[in-house]
Amino acid sequence: MRSDDWYLTEDVDDFLARAGDFLRSRPGPHVMQLTWAERVRVRGAEAFGTEAPVFGALERAGEVHATFHRLPHRGLGPSPLTPEQADSLAAHLAALGHSLPSVSADHGTATAFAEAWQRHTGATPRLRDTRLRLYRLGTLAPPQPPPAGRGRVLGEQDLEDVMFWCGEFAKAVGEDVVIDAGTWAGTRFADKRYTLWETPDGTPVSLAGMNPLIGGQVQVDVVYTPAHLRGRGYAGAVTAEVSRAALAAGARDVVLFADLSNPTSNALYQRLGYRTLADWAVYDFAHTEAAGTAPARPDSSDTGRP
Repeated sequence: MRSDDWYLTEDVDDFLARAGDFLRSRPGPHVMQLTWAERVRVRGAEAFGTEAPVFGALERAGEVHATFHRLPHRGLGPSPLTPEQADSLAAHLAALGHSLPSVSADHGTATAFAEAWQRHTGATPRLRDTRLRLYRLGTLAPPQPPPAGRGRVLGEQDLEDVMFWCGEFAKAVGEDVVIDAGTWAGTRFADKRYTLWETPDGTPVSLAGMNPLIGGQVQVDVVYTPAHLRGRGYAGAVTAEVSRAALAAGARDVVLFADLSNPTSNALYQRLGYRTLADWAVYDFAHTEAAGTAPARPDSSDTGRP
């Protein structure tokens, strides 16, 4: 496969015109490409820094076979690739002089690209310890009986509460991000819709969020219960509420990521009806001093949590 079959653009509308049908044909495996393209389209490229985002599509005979995105200060996010496609992409980006801090994708794709990138650039890949699994909802099975209380959808008047809960979630998962009124609009948390599970007396005990409907799919993202309130069914109840809301909004597919180091949350999602779609991997690249590039600092937004 020729590396020059890759078409690169900084124009997200051009990218979506070329690759939108391909991405929507399999929204689950393409969740990251759909999410970030939509974010750039809505927020504008300037919201991501002085360096323009780059999008790419592998085109042959008028058909798209694969895509990728690369945002400033973030790693490469390719769609599922064969080893040959991964090699052609690595060769193309290396020939153009791109420097990549990391790659985040399904495990097979990430591994194939990391090996190809090492061959073409000499960069040493390092697999991150964080392991994620992408799930897709089958038939929703809400917990029976649910814990006492109800779900409450948060609105603009609840922004202070939303920022507090998202800040607690970010600290719990180790995300290096400042969340306050000044930074909120630029965070990955700002474009989600949130639901709180509240006890009968109105005490908030668990939060779940969901991304906008994109390509017929909704991603449930940000599920958090404070440590001292876990084990009481609150996370299952609020996740079921958000999943039901996603279906009511017209989603054909509902997906979420879970940290494989947490067997409790993985078991919970499976009880709710979520089924494994793909395991996820992130490789960081350490470049030699001769290449003039220092090892990149890991960015938690590359791990599959858009």
